[in-house]
Amino acid sequence: MRLRPGTWLRGWDTVRDPSVGHRLVAWLLRPASGPWHAVALAVVLGIAVSTSLRENWGSDNAFVVKAAQTLLAGGSPYEDKRFLYLPSAVIMAVPEALLPQPVLRWVLPLAMSALLAVGWWAALRLFSVPARSRFAVGGFAALALAYKPYVNLVLIGNWTAISAAALPVALLFAQRRSWAAAGLVVGLAVACKPMLVPVGLLFVLARQWRGLAVAVLVPLGVSLLGALMMPSPTLFVTKTLPFLLQGQDAYALPWDASPIAVLPRLGVPEPVAVLLAGAGALGGLVAVWRRWRRTDGPGDEDGGELRLAETACMVMLAAFLVSRPSFDHYLLVVLPLLLASAVRPGSMPRSPWFWLALTPQVALVPWPSELAHKRRAFKDCATLCGLAFLLARRALLSGRVTLGPVTTAGSPPRTEPECAATPAESASRTAF
Repeated sequence: MRLRPGTWLRGWDTVRDPSVGHRLVAWLLRPASGPWHAVALAVVLGIAVSTSLRENWGSDNAFVVKAAQTLLAGGSPYEDKRFLYLPSAVIMAVPEALLPQPVLRWVLPLAMSALLAVGWWAALRLFSVPARSRFAVGGFAALALAYKPYVNLVLIGNWTAISAAALPVALLFAQRRSWAAAGLVVGLAVACKPMLVPVGLLFVLARQWRGLAVAVLVPLGVSLLGALMMPSPTLFVTKTLPFLLQGQDAYALPWDASPIAVLPRLGVPEPVAVLLAGAGALGGLVAVWRRWRRTDGPGDEDGGELRLAETACMVMLAAFLVSRPSFDHYLLVVLPLLLASAVRPGSMPRSPWFWLALTPQVALVPWPSELAHKRRAFKDCATLCGLAFLLARRALLSGRVTLGPVTTAGSPPRTEPECAATPAESASRTAF
């Protein structure tokens, strides 16, 4: 299939691969037309507006705002047992606490949508995908429309959206050898919500000690500042941490998708559930180590973006297996990176098993009523375990990829990746 030189797909001029998959990827990487952008914008804004009109909007965010209001009133945010973040998060929430409620009602869903869009954009840039391509525009609209945790996250306003934006941005910096900037992004995200703490393992594997120091010192410094501003900051250690480590209480249990919480609800003794989840997480860490060391797998023939993304996603999935609680929207931290990797041959989205694992989260599937609401965690746990298993299996498999010849007009044959432009080419583009 031949593409015109000078387009966004410069460097892909002639590819001797007649497969349907390659033709589909090449079509998706072409610029999206106006109607594509209009439909995507309508979907995202429609979800945000409908969320603002619902009575239970921002339910999770309300705990953070209340904590900031308590601090401004001279009280301790940790008197509320459902404020589970670091003291630094209180400082981060002060601007929200100063906004009038009617304004926050409309701003919060838009902010959640914007953070998820930033994460998607950074994941695309990591794999050199044009931000105005059909894949980028249509992919985000499909994620918002079909993936139920997206709507759930925008509705409740959980700060998981910050981690969903921060992880791809940090990996984008890391891919460009700016590990200190990556550490700063991770540190700021941890200061808001300590979800990305496991990503510190990635800095250790890469031996990027300066970036790791930044990732640790930023939330530590802001938390110390927050602790100095509030009375009884030790309540975080004596009250909040024990409550969090035991998986909160019966209020969170129906939505807790961790195997430690789900398996006992299915009749498995809790000690056995803990052992199974721990074994899964340990296997995930082995897969993390193997994936980081293996650089000759499918999709690793360029700047190592796929290796970087899959290692980070495996770290997070291993943590989700044993963290209490693990909610459905946690998967939005890793899903944009995995979906964006579809442009690379041999990536997880190229397998039908990946889409089968996501099926329980598809909004249009008419699941039985007993799997809705308080039993939704069963579906969420199935997706979490499925993605973790598939990514670990891919990480543990070895093998080399054989690249086919690529010929451009007026130049000799050469070997290049099947899809997605090289990092050098993407850096020179200004159309993104």
